[in-house]
Amino acid sequence: MTKPLDEGGVASAERVSDEELTALALAADPKAPLNPDAVPWRAGMLQKGLLPDWYMPRPIATGRGRGTRVVIFAVVAGFLVIGAFGLCITSGFLSLA
Repeated sequence: MTKPLDEGGVASAERVSDEELTALALAADPKAPLNPDAVPWRAGMLQKGLLPDWYMPRPIATGRGRGTRVVIFAVVAGFLVIGAFGLCITSGFLSLA
């Protein structure tokens, strides 16, 4: 059963079979320019990223406080001091290298 096509060449019914999608894809010109009024397809209208959330969720930036930066700096500085004195802390215990 073939569904009527609208002026854009797409089936007007909501459900389209795999065979019809395959026929439309094979009949399409891959080098044809995109319509200037074309908008990206989005499964959910609340989606704001370029990729769908089920494929790759948007990253969520969380604010880090000053305390987190101080702790990170202290740990890095501690490792640098340990290395500067020629000590080893690889196994979790401070020892001579």
